[in-house]
Amino acid sequence: MPPRVQTGRVSNTLLPYLTTTSSSTTSSLPSSSSQCLRQFSATTASQTKLRRQMFEWLSTAGAGLKHHVPGETNYLTRLKQGGHDDSNRPFPNNPNFISESILSEGLREEIYKRVVTQKQSLRAVSVELGIDMKRIAAVVRLVELEKRQRSQGKPLALPYARAIHEMVPVTPLADKGERQQYHESINDLPAHPLTGTQIFYPVPESRSFNRVEAGRVFSGAPALTHEEAAEIHHPYDLAQKVIEDPKSIGWVGKGEKARQILQPADVRIPHPHMIGLERDRIAHPNERHTVQHRHAERLARQESLEQEARQRAQARRDASQTTVSPTDSRFDYRIQDTKFTKETTGANGRAPWAVGRRYGVPHNDRTRGTVKIPTRVDA
Repeated sequence: MPPRVQTGRVSNTLLPYLTTTSSSTTSSLPSSSSQCLRQFSATTASQTKLRRQMFEWLSTAGAGLKHHVPGETNYLTRLKQGGHDDSNRPFPNNPNFISESILSEGLREEIYKRVVTQKQSLRAVSVELGIDMKRIAAVVRLVELEKRQRSQGKPLALPYARAIHEMVPVTPLADKGERQQYHESINDLPAHPLTGTQIFYPVPESRSFNRVEAGRVFSGAPALTHEEAAEIHHPYDLAQKVIEDPKSIGWVGKGEKARQILQPADVRIPHPHMIGLERDRIAHPNERHTVQHRHAERLARQESLEQEARQRAQARRDASQTTVSPTDSRFDYRIQDTKFTKETTGANGRAPWAVGRRYGVPHNDRTRGTVKIPTRVDA
Protein backbone atom coordinates (compact mmCIF):
# COMPACT_ATOMS: atom_id res chain seq x y z
CA MET A 1 0.00 0.00 0.00
CA PRO A 2 1.50 3.39 -0.99
CA PRO A 3 2.15 5.92 1.80
CA ARG A 4 -0.40 8.58 2.54
CA VAL A 5 0.18 11.93 0.81
CA GLN A 6 1.53 14.48 3.25
CA THR A 7 -0.11 17.86 3.38
CA GLY A 8 3.18 19.69 3.13
CA ARG A 9 4.04 17.95 -0.12
CA VAL A 10 0.84 18.88 -1.95
CA SER A 11 1.41 21.19 -4.91
CA ASN A 12 -0.53 24.37 -5.48
CA THR A 13 -2.59 22.81 -8.28
CA LEU A 14 -4.46 20.63 -5.75
CA LEU A 15 -5.26 23.40 -3.30
CA PRO A 16 -8.70 24.32 -4.77
CA TYR A 17 -9.91 20.73 -4.31
CA LEU A 18 -8.88 20.47 -0.69
CA THR A 19 -10.78 21.54 2.39
CA THR A 20 -10.33 24.86 4.08
CA THR A 21 -8.45 23.32 6.93
CA SER A 22 -5.90 21.70 4.69
CA SER A 23 -5.47 24.84 2.61
CA SER A 24 -4.87 26.94 5.64
CA THR A 25 -2.40 24.42 6.90
CA THR A 26 -0.58 24.48 3.63
CA SER A 27 -0.39 28.26 3.52
CA SER A 28 1.02 28.37 6.99
CA LEU A 29 3.99 26.21 6.11
CA PRO A 30 7.36 27.90 6.05
CA SER A 31 8.99 28.82 2.78
CA SER A 32 11.69 26.16 3.22
CA SER A 33 9.13 23.38 2.61
CA SER A 34 8.39 24.70 -0.89
CA GLN A 35 12.02 24.17 -1.83
CA CYS A 36 11.71 20.43 -1.04
CA LEU A 37 8.98 19.92 -3.62
CA ARG A 38 9.97 17.65 -6.54
CA GLN A 39 10.64 19.62 -9.67
CA PHE A 40 9.28 18.15 -12.95
CA SER A 41 10.97 19.30 -16.12
CA ALA A 42 10.18 18.70 -19.78
CA THR A 43 13.78 19.07 -20.93
CA THR A 44 15.60 16.00 -22.28
CA ALA A 45 18.01 14.19 -19.99
CA SER A 46 21.68 14.61 -20.64
CA GLN A 47 23.22 11.73 -22.63
CA THR A 48 26.07 9.69 -21.28
CA LYS A 49 29.33 9.33 -23.14
CA LEU A 50 28.62 5.76 -24.26
CA ARG A 51 25.14 6.64 -25.48
CA ARG A 52 26.47 9.62 -27.42
CA GLN A 53 29.18 7.43 -29.01
CA MET A 54 26.58 4.82 -29.97
CA PHE A 55 24.43 7.34 -31.85
CA GLU A 56 27.51 8.79 -33.52
CA TRP A 57 28.49 5.31 -34.74
CA LEU A 58 24.95 4.61 -35.99
CA SER A 59 24.98 7.83 -38.02
CA THR A 60 28.47 7.30 -39.50
CA ALA A 61 30.02 3.82 -39.82
CA GLY A 62 26.93 1.88 -38.77
CA ALA A 63 24.67 3.60 -41.30
CA GLY A 64 25.68 1.02 -43.90
CA LEU A 65 24.13 -1.78 -41.84
CA LYS A 66 20.68 -0.20 -41.72
CA HIS A 67 19.60 -1.83 -45.00
CA HIS A 68 20.93 -5.19 -46.20
CA VAL A 69 21.94 -6.04 -49.74
CA PRO A 70 19.80 -8.93 -51.09
CA GLY A 71 21.87 -12.06 -51.41
CA GLU A 72 24.55 -10.94 -48.94
CA THR A 73 24.84 -11.15 -45.18
CA ASN A 74 24.64 -8.01 -43.08
CA TYR A 75 27.20 -8.80 -40.38
CA LEU A 76 29.47 -6.46 -38.44
CA THR A 77 32.51 -8.20 -39.89
CA ARG A 78 31.77 -6.48 -43.19
CA LEU A 79 32.92 -3.16 -41.73
CA LYS A 80 36.29 -4.59 -40.75
CA GLN A 81 36.78 -6.15 -44.19
CA GLY A 82 36.25 -2.94 -46.13
CA GLY A 83 32.66 -3.59 -47.22
CA HIS A 84 33.18 -7.20 -48.37
CA ASP A 85 31.44 -9.75 -46.16
CA ASP A 86 33.15 -13.00 -47.09
CA SER A 87 33.07 -14.41 -43.57
CA ASN A 88 30.21 -16.31 -41.91
CA ARG A 89 31.19 -15.03 -38.47
CA PRO A 90 28.63 -12.38 -37.44
CA PHE A 91 30.28 -11.46 -34.13
CA PRO A 92 33.76 -9.90 -34.42
CA ASN A 93 34.61 -10.64 -30.78
CA ASN A 94 33.50 -14.28 -31.04
CA PRO A 95 35.28 -15.85 -34.03
CA ASN A 96 34.31 -19.36 -32.88
CA PHE A 97 30.64 -18.78 -33.76
CA ILE A 98 29.90 -19.54 -37.42
CA SER A 99 26.62 -18.79 -39.16
CA GLU A 100 25.70 -22.02 -40.94
CA SER A 101 24.23 -21.82 -44.42
CA ILE A 102 20.77 -23.07 -45.38
CA LEU A 103 19.51 -24.87 -48.47
CA SER A 104 18.28 -22.81 -51.38
CA GLU A 105 14.83 -23.33 -52.87
CA GLY A 106 16.33 -24.84 -56.01
CA LEU A 107 18.37 -27.34 -54.00
CA ARG A 108 15.31 -28.33 -51.97
CA GLU A 109 13.31 -29.00 -55.12
CA GLU A 110 16.20 -31.00 -56.59
CA ILE A 111 16.32 -33.21 -53.47
CA TYR A 112 12.58 -33.84 -53.67
CA LYS A 113 12.77 -34.64 -57.38
CA ARG A 114 15.60 -37.14 -56.98
CA VAL A 115 14.06 -38.94 -54.01
CA VAL A 116 10.36 -38.94 -54.93
CA THR A 117 10.30 -38.71 -58.72
CA GLN A 118 13.52 -40.47 -59.73
CA LYS A 119 13.32 -42.97 -56.83
CA GLN A 120 16.97 -42.56 -55.82
CA SER A 121 18.10 -43.73 -52.42
CA LEU A 122 18.78 -41.27 -49.62
CA ARG A 123 22.34 -42.54 -49.39
CA ALA A 124 23.09 -41.84 -53.06
CA VAL A 125 21.53 -38.36 -52.94
CA SER A 126 23.45 -37.58 -49.76
CA VAL A 127 26.77 -38.42 -51.40
CA GLU A 128 26.02 -36.58 -54.65
CA LEU A 129 24.79 -33.35 -53.06
CA GLY A 130 26.86 -33.39 -49.87
CA ILE A 131 23.87 -33.26 -47.49
CA ASP A 132 23.28 -35.39 -44.43
CA MET A 133 20.73 -38.18 -44.84
CA LYS A 134 18.64 -36.92 -41.92
CA ARG A 135 18.38 -33.49 -43.51
CA ILE A 136 17.39 -35.04 -46.85
CA ALA A 137 14.58 -36.99 -45.18
CA ALA A 138 13.42 -33.82 -43.40
CA VAL A 139 13.46 -31.83 -46.68
CA VAL A 140 11.34 -34.47 -48.42
CA ARG A 141 8.76 -34.38 -45.63
CA LEU A 142 8.64 -30.57 -45.53
CA VAL A 143 8.30 -30.20 -49.31
CA GLU A 144 5.55 -32.80 -49.31
CA LEU A 145 3.76 -30.86 -46.56
CA GLU A 146 4.18 -27.63 -48.49
CA LYS A 147 2.67 -29.15 -51.64
CA ARG A 148 -0.23 -30.51 -49.60
CA GLN A 149 -0.94 -27.07 -48.12
CA ARG A 150 -0.86 -25.52 -51.59
CA SER A 151 -3.38 -28.06 -52.86
CA GLN A 152 -5.66 -27.30 -49.88
CA GLY A 153 -5.45 -23.56 -50.52
CA LYS A 154 -3.71 -22.75 -47.25
CA PRO A 155 -1.45 -19.64 -47.18
CA LEU A 156 2.31 -19.99 -46.88
CA ALA A 157 4.81 -17.63 -45.25
CA LEU A 158 6.62 -16.98 -48.53
CA PRO A 159 7.63 -13.33 -47.83
CA TYR A 160 9.27 -14.43 -44.59
CA ALA A 161 11.10 -17.27 -46.35
CA ARG A 162 12.38 -14.95 -49.10
CA ALA A 163 13.61 -12.43 -46.51
CA ILE A 164 15.49 -15.14 -44.60
CA HIS A 165 17.12 -16.45 -47.79
CA GLU A 166 18.32 -12.92 -48.55
CA MET A 167 19.93 -12.38 -45.13
CA VAL A 168 21.72 -15.64 -44.28
CA PRO A 169 24.28 -17.75 -46.18
CA VAL A 170 22.67 -20.07 -48.72
CA THR A 171 24.01 -23.19 -50.46
CA PRO A 172 22.90 -22.88 -54.10
CA LEU A 173 22.23 -25.64 -56.59
CA ALA A 174 25.13 -26.04 -59.01
CA ASP A 175 24.53 -25.56 -62.72
CA LYS A 176 24.34 -28.57 -65.00
CA GLY A 177 27.80 -29.96 -65.62
CA GLU A 178 29.38 -28.31 -62.58
CA ARG A 179 30.32 -29.98 -59.31
CA GLN A 180 27.85 -29.46 -56.50
CA GLN A 181 29.13 -27.55 -53.48
CA TYR A 182 28.96 -29.66 -50.32
CA HIS A 183 26.49 -28.25 -47.82
CA GLU A 184 27.87 -30.02 -44.74
CA SER A 185 29.93 -32.96 -43.57
CA ILE A 186 28.03 -36.18 -44.21
CA ASN A 187 30.24 -38.62 -42.30
CA ASP A 188 30.28 -37.07 -38.83
CA LEU A 189 30.33 -39.55 -36.00
CA PRO A 190 29.28 -38.68 -32.41
CA ALA A 191 31.51 -39.77 -29.56
CA HIS A 192 30.41 -43.11 -28.15
CA PRO A 193 29.85 -43.21 -24.35
CA LEU A 194 32.08 -46.27 -24.00
CA THR A 195 35.07 -44.38 -25.41
CA GLY A 196 35.06 -41.89 -22.53
CA THR A 197 36.67 -44.40 -20.18
CA GLN A 198 40.44 -44.38 -19.79
CA ILE A 199 41.70 -47.96 -19.95
CA PHE A 200 45.27 -49.22 -19.63
CA TYR A 201 45.40 -52.41 -21.67
CA PRO A 202 48.77 -54.15 -22.07
CA VAL A 203 49.41 -55.57 -25.53
CA PRO A 204 52.39 -57.71 -26.61
CA GLU A 205 54.69 -56.15 -29.18
CA SER A 206 54.22 -59.10 -31.51
CA ARG A 207 50.45 -58.58 -31.71
CA SER A 208 48.72 -56.11 -34.00
CA PHE A 209 46.27 -53.80 -32.22
CA ASN A 210 43.88 -51.75 -34.38
CA ARG A 211 40.52 -50.03 -34.03
CA VAL A 212 38.66 -53.34 -34.07
CA GLU A 213 40.58 -54.59 -31.04
CA ALA A 214 40.17 -51.25 -29.26
CA GLY A 215 36.38 -51.45 -29.63
CA ARG A 216 36.35 -54.91 -28.08
CA VAL A 217 38.44 -53.67 -25.15
CA PHE A 218 36.06 -50.75 -24.51
CA SER A 219 33.09 -53.15 -24.65
CA GLY A 220 34.69 -55.70 -22.32
CA ALA A 221 34.60 -58.41 -25.00
CA PRO A 222 37.26 -61.11 -25.35
CA ALA A 223 40.00 -60.64 -27.93
CA LEU A 224 39.65 -62.06 -31.40
CA THR A 225 41.23 -65.38 -32.16
CA HIS A 226 44.21 -65.54 -34.49
CA GLU A 227 42.02 -66.94 -37.28
CA GLU A 228 39.45 -64.15 -36.93
CA ALA A 229 42.12 -61.45 -36.72
CA ALA A 230 43.84 -62.82 -39.83
CA GLU A 231 40.65 -62.32 -41.88
CA ILE A 232 40.53 -58.58 -41.08
CA HIS A 233 43.38 -56.85 -42.91
CA HIS A 234 41.72 -53.42 -42.59
CA PRO A 235 38.78 -52.21 -40.46
CA TYR A 236 36.89 -51.56 -43.71
CA ASP A 237 36.85 -55.33 -44.27
CA LEU A 238 34.78 -55.63 -41.12
CA ALA A 239 32.44 -52.93 -42.44
CA GLN A 240 31.85 -54.99 -45.58
CA LYS A 241 31.06 -58.01 -43.44
CA VAL A 242 28.57 -56.07 -41.31
CA ILE A 243 26.85 -54.68 -44.43
CA GLU A 244 26.44 -58.20 -45.79
CA ASP A 245 25.24 -59.60 -42.46
CA PRO A 246 24.23 -57.07 -39.76
CA LYS A 247 23.70 -59.92 -37.28
CA SER A 248 27.41 -60.70 -37.35
CA ILE A 249 28.03 -58.06 -34.66
CA GLY A 250 28.62 -59.83 -31.37
CA TRP A 251 27.00 -59.11 -28.03
CA VAL A 252 28.33 -58.99 -24.47
CA GLY A 253 26.38 -59.23 -21.24
CA LYS A 254 23.19 -61.06 -20.36
CA GLY A 255 19.54 -60.16 -20.20
CA GLU A 256 18.65 -56.49 -20.14
CA LYS A 257 22.32 -55.55 -19.65
CA ALA A 258 23.36 -57.10 -22.97
CA ARG A 259 24.85 -54.67 -25.52
CA GLN A 260 26.54 -54.86 -28.88
CA ILE A 261 30.30 -54.84 -29.14
CA LEU A 262 31.60 -51.40 -30.03
CA GLN A 263 32.51 -51.34 -33.70
CA PRO A 264 35.26 -49.19 -35.27
CA ALA A 265 34.43 -45.90 -36.90
CA ASP A 266 34.72 -47.52 -40.33
CA VAL A 267 31.54 -49.47 -39.54
CA ARG A 268 29.53 -46.86 -37.63
CA ILE A 269 29.84 -43.88 -40.00
CA PRO A 270 26.78 -43.14 -42.19
CA HIS A 271 28.67 -43.80 -45.46
CA PRO A 272 31.22 -46.59 -44.96
CA HIS A 273 31.42 -47.21 -48.71
CA MET A 274 33.22 -43.89 -49.14
CA ILE A 275 36.26 -45.48 -47.46
CA GLY A 276 36.32 -48.06 -50.22
CA LEU A 277 36.03 -45.29 -52.82
CA GLU A 278 39.03 -43.45 -51.38
CA ARG A 279 41.07 -46.65 -51.19
CA ASP A 280 40.30 -47.36 -54.84
CA ARG A 281 41.36 -43.83 -55.81
CA ILE A 282 44.69 -44.30 -54.05
CA ALA A 283 45.25 -47.77 -55.52
CA HIS A 284 44.14 -46.80 -59.06
CA PRO A 285 44.82 -43.08 -59.54
CA ASN A 286 44.63 -43.20 -63.35
CA GLU A 287 41.54 -45.41 -63.67
CA ARG A 288 38.71 -43.05 -62.92
CA HIS A 289 35.97 -44.99 -64.71
CA THR A 290 36.93 -48.23 -62.97
CA VAL A 291 36.84 -46.55 -59.59
CA GLN A 292 33.43 -45.02 -60.23
CA HIS A 293 32.09 -48.33 -61.55
CA ARG A 294 33.20 -50.21 -58.44
CA HIS A 295 31.73 -47.50 -56.25
CA ALA A 296 28.38 -47.74 -58.05
CA GLU A 297 28.41 -51.51 -57.63
CA ARG A 298 28.96 -51.18 -53.88
CA LEU A 299 26.10 -48.70 -53.58
CA ALA A 300 23.76 -50.92 -55.59
CA ARG A 301 24.74 -53.96 -53.54
CA GLN A 302 24.15 -52.18 -50.24
CA GLU A 303 20.81 -50.78 -51.42
CA SER A 304 19.63 -54.21 -52.54
CA LEU A 305 20.61 -55.75 -49.20
CA GLU A 306 18.75 -53.05 -47.27
CA GLN A 307 15.70 -53.48 -49.52
CA GLU A 308 15.69 -57.24 -48.94
CA ALA A 309 15.96 -56.71 -45.18
CA ARG A 310 12.98 -54.33 -45.24
CA GLN A 311 10.93 -56.79 -47.27
CA ARG A 312 11.71 -59.64 -44.88
CA ALA A 313 10.78 -57.51 -41.87
CA GLN A 314 7.50 -56.49 -43.53
CA ALA A 315 6.74 -60.11 -44.40
CA ARG A 316 7.29 -61.13 -40.77
CA ARG A 317 4.95 -58.38 -39.57
CA ASP A 318 2.26 -59.37 -42.08
CA ALA A 319 2.54 -63.03 -41.13
CA SER A 320 2.23 -62.34 -37.40
CA GLN A 321 -0.95 -60.27 -37.61
CA THR A 322 -4.40 -60.43 -39.19
CA THR A 323 -5.99 -57.31 -40.67
CA VAL A 324 -9.77 -56.94 -40.48
CA SER A 325 -11.38 -54.20 -42.60
CA PRO A 326 -15.11 -53.76 -41.85
CA THR A 327 -17.33 -52.58 -44.68
CA ASP A 328 -18.82 -49.47 -43.07
CA SER A 329 -15.80 -48.45 -41.00
CA ARG A 330 -13.03 -45.96 -41.53
CA PHE A 331 -10.56 -48.02 -39.53
CA ASP A 332 -8.64 -51.24 -40.03
CA TYR A 333 -8.16 -53.58 -37.08
CA ARG A 334 -4.85 -55.43 -36.82
CA ILE A 335 -5.01 -58.47 -34.60
CA GLN A 336 -1.79 -60.08 -33.44
CA ASP A 337 -1.30 -63.20 -31.37
CA THR A 338 0.66 -62.56 -28.20
CA LYS A 339 3.13 -64.99 -26.69
CA PHE A 340 3.82 -64.29 -23.04
CA THR A 341 7.36 -65.54 -22.68
CA LYS A 342 10.52 -64.17 -21.20
CA GLU A 343 11.72 -63.11 -24.66
CA THR A 344 8.50 -61.28 -25.59
CA THR A 345 7.50 -59.62 -22.31
CA GLY A 346 10.73 -59.63 -20.32
CA ALA A 347 11.60 -61.24 -17.02
CA ASN A 348 9.01 -59.18 -15.09
CA GLY A 349 6.43 -58.76 -17.84
CA ARG A 350 7.20 -55.06 -18.31
CA ALA A 351 9.58 -55.04 -21.24
CA PRO A 352 9.32 -51.91 -23.44
CA TRP A 353 8.63 -54.05 -26.52
CA ALA A 354 5.90 -56.13 -24.81
CA VAL A 355 2.33 -55.98 -26.09
CA GLY A 356 -0.06 -54.29 -23.66
CA ARG A 357 2.66 -52.64 -21.64
CA ARG A 358 0.66 -49.45 -21.30
CA TYR A 359 -2.81 -50.96 -21.03
CA GLY A 360 -2.75 -54.48 -19.58
CA VAL A 361 -0.06 -54.28 -16.90
CA PRO A 362 -0.43 -52.14 -13.77
CA HIS A 363 2.36 -49.65 -13.28
CA ASN A 364 4.64 -49.94 -10.26
CA ASP A 365 5.38 -46.26 -9.81
CA ARG A 366 3.82 -46.30 -6.31
CA THR A 367 5.48 -49.47 -5.09
CA ARG A 368 7.62 -48.98 -2.02
CA GLY A 369 11.31 -49.65 -2.25
CA THR A 370 11.40 -49.48 -6.07
CA VAL A 371 14.19 -47.49 -7.69
CA LYS A 372 12.38 -45.06 -9.97
CA ILE A 373 15.35 -43.15 -11.35
CA PRO A 374 17.55 -44.45 -14.21
CA THR A 375 20.59 -46.30 -12.94
CA ARG A 376 22.47 -46.47 -16.25
CA VAL A 377 22.41 -44.99 -19.75
CA ASP A 378 22.23 -47.38 -22.68
CA ALA A 379 24.46 -46.42 -25.61
